[in-house]
Amino acid sequence: MRLLVLCTHNSARSQMAEGWLRHWAKEMGVDLEVHSAGTEKTFVKEEARQVMAEVGIDLTGHFSKTLFELPDPWNFHLVLTVCDAAKEACPAYPAKTAKRHVSFPDPSGKPLEEWRRVRDALGHMARYLVANLKVGRIPTDEELEEAAR
Repeated sequence: MRLLVLCTHNSARSQMAEGWLRHWAKEMGVDLEVHSAGTEKTFVKEEARQVMAEVGIDLTGHFSKTLFELPDPWNFHLVLTVCDAAKEACPAYPAKTAKRHVSFPDPSGKPLEEWRRVRDALGHMARYLVANLKVGRIPTDEELEEAAR
C-alpha cells in the first residue's frame, strides 16, 4: 500500500507524520510505502528533527519536496492531509484515491513543548491508522482525529 502525507510546506507536521507512519508500519509488520510532500518546497525544520529524535525516530535523511518530486505521484492508495485548514490552505490532491484529513496545529515559532504535543498527537494518530490498515480498513477522519487526542 502507498500512503502520501500532504501539507503546505512539507517542513514539520507532514515530516513527523511520515516518520511515525514508517515507524509503526515497521513495528506492526505492515507493508506500507510512505511519502510526504507539500505544495511548496522549503526545508525540514530543526525542531521537527529534534523532537522526533527524542522518541528514537531519525529524520536525518528527510528533505522537503513537492508532489512532483515523488515517484509515481498520482498513484497512492491513501492521501492524508495534516495541515490546519482554519489557518492555512491545505493542498488538494486531484487523483482519485481515498483521502483523509486531520488538522494538527502548526508548531512553527512556538516552544518545543508545543512541538512535542503535536509530535505525540501525530504519533497516536499514525499508530491507530497503521493498526487499521493492517486489518484492511481505512478509518474515518473522525476516528483519526479522536485517536490523535
